[in-house]
Amino acid sequence: MIKIEGVSKQFKQGIGAKRVKALEALDLEIHKGEVFGFLGPNGAGKSTAIKILINLISPDTGHASIMGKDVSDKDTRRHVGYLPENPYFYDYLTAEELLWFGGKASGLSSNAIRERTDELLNKVNLHSARKRQLRTYSKGMVQRAGIALALIHDPDVVILDEPMSGLDPLGRKMVGDIMMELKAQGKTIFFSSHILTDIERFCDRVGIIVSGKLRLVDRLDSLLSGAATLEDIFLREVELSGGGVEV
Repeated sequence: MIKIEGVSKQFKQGIGAKRVKALEALDLEIHKGEVFGFLGPNGAGKSTAIKILINLISPDTGHASIMGKDVSDKDTRRHVGYLPENPYFYDYLTAEELLWFGGKASGLSSNAIRERTDELLNKVNLHSARKRQLRTYSKGMVQRAGIALALIHDPDVVILDEPMSGLDPLGRKMVGDIMMELKAQGKTIFFSSHILTDIERFCDRVGIIVSGKLRLVDRLDSLLSGAATLEDIFLREVELSGGGVEV
């Protein structure tokens, strides 16, 4: 469902500064119907990889595809739902208006938007606040509105960048339940996080990225079949790589 082949990306930090490698020859495949956890320290390159997948930035080398189509193909976007790490919306919109905008942009009919809006706002516990402007929402409520927006068009692939950010324990459970429901429907979930417990709870496979390089990819049950914990494995890979840089 998702394929990243030989992707490298560099950024220049400041005038006259040297270029910094955000990703280096990244190869990764994510299978249909799985929850894949993308794990790494801050600045490891997780968000850069996601921005390439949703065609916000282009790689210097290599290419990425979703459902067999290059990510630059506009038709690919119809099948992808995306939640950024720090979602920002027009704060004078209500939750209903936000989802209406997202539904229309995705080509849904008015009836379909109304049905999906009711369903999703109930699912993320925002139905009673649906007519309030987003400027009155807490950070966690905005995060939940962003999850509903990512799902408005019933995508086959869902890309979540730190989806638990700003959520209380009830909100975190809600997001986990939604991910498991999506998996049961055969959806593919690409889930970026640096929170080990979230990876352990929800993911089938995990990839660890440090300093722009993919250090390890394996099934979570295989990784945890021995005495080592996911924290042990993660810290080992970070130590072997020499740590990460902020990108």
